[in-house]
Amino acid sequence: MEKENVLEVKNLHAVFRIQKQDYEVLHDISFHVKRNETVCIVGESGCGKSVTTLCVMGLLPQNGKVTSGSILLNGEDLTKLSENEVRKFRGKKMGMIFQEPMTALNPLLTIGYQLRENLMLHRGVDKKTANSMAVEYLNKVGIANPEQRLKQYPFELSGGLRQRVLIAMVLSAQPDLLIADEPTTALDVTIQKQVITLLNDLKKDMNAGIMFITHDLGVVAEIADRIVILYAGRKVEEGSAAQIFNNPQHPYTKGLMAAVPDVDKEDFVIQPIPGIFPNITEEIPGCRFNPRCPYADSCAACKSVAPETVEVEEGHMVASHLVKKEVSA
Repeated sequence: MEKENVLEVKNLHAVFRIQKQDYEVLHDISFHVKRNETVCIVGESGCGKSVTTLCVMGLLPQNGKVTSGSILLNGEDLTKLSENEVRKFRGKKMGMIFQEPMTALNPLLTIGYQLRENLMLHRGVDKKTANSMAVEYLNKVGIANPEQRLKQYPFELSGGLRQRVLIAMVLSAQPDLLIADEPTTALDVTIQKQVITLLNDLKKDMNAGIMFITHDLGVVAEIADRIVILYAGRKVEEGSAAQIFNNPQHPYTKGLMAAVPDVDKEDFVIQPIPGIFPNITEEIPGCRFNPRCPYADSCAACKSVAPETVEVEEGHMVASHLVKKEVSA
C-alpha cells in the first residue's frame, strides 16, 4: 500500500516586490512529501530553498506573495486560507526546526517553561501533565537527566542539546509535516551525525513527513529518501537518493557532486561550478543555468528556450535540453 502524501506543492509561483517591481523567485515548483519519508530540497544559497519553506509555512515577508499554484497539507490548500487559519496549522500540523536553535528558543525562559507552554497550547493538557510529557519528549530525543534540563536556560546547554530541545518541542505537538531548515549547519560534525541519526529514527516513530532544507550533500546522503534540486527558483532535477547520487543528469547536479571533496581519493580535485549565481533581478533567457553550463555553447536552445521537464526513468525528473536530446534520440 502506497504511503499518503502529507504535503503536495503543485506548480508554485512566488514573487518578491522590489522597488515597485515584481521579481519571480519561484517558478513552477512541484514536489510532494509522503509519511515516513524525508525529501531534501538542495541547492546553493539563493536557489529558492528557504523561500519554498516560507511559502509552505505561510511566513513570506510583506513584499513576497504566492501568485499561483497550490500547497496542500493533508489535502487542504494553504494558499486558500486566511493568515489566522494558516497560523492554526503551524506548530500543530506542521512544525519547523531552525538552523540556529539559540534564536528559536527564548533565552529568558527555562527549557521546561517553553516545553510546557508548547504542550499546553497544542495538546490542551494541564501544567502537571505537560511537565510529565516534557520529560518524556526530552528522553525521546536522547537528553540525559531531563528533569534537571527542564530547570535550565538555553544558554546553559550546548548547541547540540539546544537543537535536541527544539526537536523535542516540535515533535511534542505531533505534526504531520516536519520542516528542517539546515538544522545541522551550526553544529560540529560529530553532533551533526547524532542529530541526523535522531531524525532518521524519529521519522519511523512519528508517522510524519520531513522536508529537509540543505546545501550539504554529505548530510543529504545520510538522510534523504528523495531529493529535489533547485537552481535560481526552478526545479532542475528530482529523484530518489540513489537516482540522484548514482545517475545525476542535470549539469548543475553534476556540478554540485563534483564540488564535494572525496576523502577516499588521494588525487581528488574539487571542481567548483564556474561563474556567479544569478541575482534575483537578473533576466536570463532560456535555461537559467546556461551562463554557467559547460554545455551551453553547443546547445542553441539553452540560451533561448526554457527546458521542459523530462522523466528519464520512473520518478527521476530532469529539466535540461541536454537530457531531452538524449531521451528523444
